[in-house]
Amino acid sequence: MTTSAAALASAYAACERDARTHYENFPVASLLLPRPMRPHVAAVYAFARAADDFADEGNRTHSERHALLDEWLRRLHHASTSEEPGPAPRAGEPGNTVEIFLALGASIRERALPAALFEDLVSAFRQDIETTRYASWGDLFDYCRRSANPIGRLVLRIAGYRDPALDAASDSVCTALQLTNFWQDLRIDFERGRIYMPAAERAAHGAIDEELRGGRITDAWRHTLASATGRTRALFEAGRPVCEGVEGRLRHELRATWLGGMRILDRLERLGFDPVRSRPTLGIADVPWFAWRLATWRST
Repeated sequence: MTTSAAALASAYAACERDARTHYENFPVASLLLPRPMRPHVAAVYAFARAADDFADEGNRTHSERHALLDEWLRRLHHASTSEEPGPAPRAGEPGNTVEIFLALGASIRERALPAALFEDLVSAFRQDIETTRYASWGDLFDYCRRSANPIGRLVLRIAGYRDPALDAASDSVCTALQLTNFWQDLRIDFERGRIYMPAAERAAHGAIDEELRGGRITDAWRHTLASATGRTRALFEAGRPVCEGVEGRLRHELRATWLGGMRILDRLERLGFDPVRSRPTLGIADVPWFAWRLATWRST
């Protein structure tokens, strides 16, 4: 049974509604994103968000979480090769599961999106189930390679770009965005039992995990975050060429994303590297700043 145009349009609309109801470092509902790209990016988002929720949300055992991710991969492989709808949602899956994979499958086939990038995302979500600490920067970067970098590459593929240099720059920005999210969510992640800051970095400054309890941050943790922020800024700078290597509205979208990540790091620094007392965020008051910086952006 071939999916009708109306059913496919409805599936994409469901994914876009899902995207607009959640906040993520993900260019889904942005008005800067070229309109033809938005349904495809929303389908990718819906897939990734649900898989992330399997790993993080709900009162599930580890084996139940892994089983949900296994089924999500089976649905992915079916959707990438068939226009026929998959089975109805199973226990633990979102109500719009069928719509997610109708839309995603169409996007994979139309835009030739590599299945390996989706498989990398699922492998990172699976790792979140079992891993709560990282020994080294290399370990953390490997996680980011699978949890964040596929998103940037999928956005580029959706836009029609297949350039190794753009991929490399995009990887730097996506890893930097993921790290920025870790630093701003330090307290939230700790309360969930996770610390993404590498043990080697913590040890270099004498930061101890238990010091994060009680709603206060120590000087050792401030020094740790300052060092990690410097490393993150360097990644943003290394990835800046991706903002110049694309055309049209996507260029403005990527510039805004880049500026947003750097803005959060600036805010973290102004807070004295204390995301425990106050989480650095962006809001409506930042809009004039973004407009000015986009208007005065200088190409490298």
